[in-house]
Order: sequence, then structure tokens, then C-alpha cells
Amino acid sequence: MKKLMYPFLLVLLSAVLAACGADDEGKTAEKKDKAKTAETDQQDQQKQMEEMQKKMEKQKLEEDKTVAIVNDQKILGREYNSVLTSSQMMFQQMGQDPTTKEAAEQIKKQTLDSLVGQTLLLQEADKKGYKASDEEVKKQLEETKGQFKDDKEFETAMQQAGLNMDSLEDEIANNIKYTKYINSEIKPEEVTDAEIKKFFDEYTSQGGAEGQEPPKLEEVKPQIKQQLEQQKQQEKLVKHVEELKKNAKIDIKV
Repeated sequence: MKKLMYPFLLVLLSAVLAACGADDEGKTAEKKDKAKTAETDQQDQQKQMEEMQKKMEKQKLEEDKTVAIVNDQKILGREYNSVLTSSQMMFQQMGQDPTTKEAAEQIKKQTLDSLVGQTLLLQEADKKGYKASDEEVKKQLEETKGQFKDDKEFETAMQQAGLNMDSLEDEIANNIKYTKYINSEIKPEEVTDAEIKKFFDEYTSQGGAEGQEPPKLEEVKPQIKQQLEQQKQQEKLVKHVEELKKNAKIDIKV
């Protein structure tokens, strides 16, 4: 069963389309050469993208290769490659080259850490009986498909992400189970009014320096509270995974 970075499932599929469809317009000082220059620039860009893709492909592992063993559960190359693809695209969207030596090492570490953490969390979710119903999977599948303009675009995204309908449904089921576990077991600490005020003051001071008109606290208080809750939950989740690692048997094979 493939595992992606579950909270970013929709981001992964959408990013594939964005990466495939990216296209900069060519520029030239002379109008009569504009069309020709644009075509040349497009060809150069296409060549660069193809070369980049070849380099990224080389970072992938054999699909049946055992990448790691977590509590006797094997993580295979196909699972590693799915998360790797997501990490590579995130680097590209941030304007970074994922194929440099330094970036490749960072991506590899992030991919392995993510896979191990996800595996441990899903193992805990299974132990505690968290499940995804057929109705829940169907509903989220429709929501996922709704992110795209038509079935062709959706199928293209799945193909580029290395997924088919069966594996996507598996991903969605795991995503639901993962979310249920996190929301029930990893509850963030309460956000105080003082924390909201501190965040707001820092935000408005930055906005003021940029000449922007700051909003009123009451207008943005719900959004600030939600963001701070998410931050606290993420911090708590990281600590929780580290605790799970202490009692887990983890064997990295690559």
C-alpha cells in the first residue's frame, strides 16, 4: 500500500498539474522576433524540464526494494517514490533545484522521516480501531476529483503522481484514518487570548512597516486562533512521533 504525506494528498495531485503546465512567456526587445524568441525560449524551457525530470527519476528506488522496516512492517520503494515525488515538487514550487547534492540528501532524509512517522501513526491508529467507512472514502474521492476541471485532468494528475484508482482509494482511506487519529489523540493545547494578541501585534507591526492598513483584532481573531491551534497540534504531533520511535524497531535499509 502506498503512503503519501497524508495531509498533503490534494496538494500533491494539484502540484503535479501545476508542474506539468508551467510555461514562461518568452521576451524580446524586437517585436518582429518576439514569436520566434518565445518559441525558442519555450523549447529551451521544455528541454530543461525534461533534463530535470530525468535527474529526479534517478533519485527513485526500485519499486520492490525494501527501504525500511518499522515494527516488522516493510516500507517499499514504491511508497518511498510517492513521497519523494511530493517532496521534489514542493522544492520546485519554492524555486529550488531538487537535484543538487545538498537538496537530494535533504529530500531523502525528509522522505524517510515522513514514511517512518506515517507508518508509526497508522500502526497506532490501527491498534486503537480507527477506520474509514466506504461512504467516507467515496465522499473524499469526489472532493478530490472536484479539484480538477475534468476527468482527463484528474487522470493525468493520478498518472503523474504514480497512482491509480485503487491506490488512490487506499490513500484516501489512510488519510481519513490518519485524520481521525490525529484529531482524537493529538489535541492541541488551548490558545489563550494573550497568545492571539501577541501574534496579532507582530502581524500588524510587520504590516505597518510595509504601509498596509492593519485589520482589527476581532476581524482576524478566529483565523489567528485556528492557525495557532494548528501550530500547537503540529508541535505536539512531532513530539508524539518521537515518543513512538523510542519504543519502535526501525531499520533503515537505504
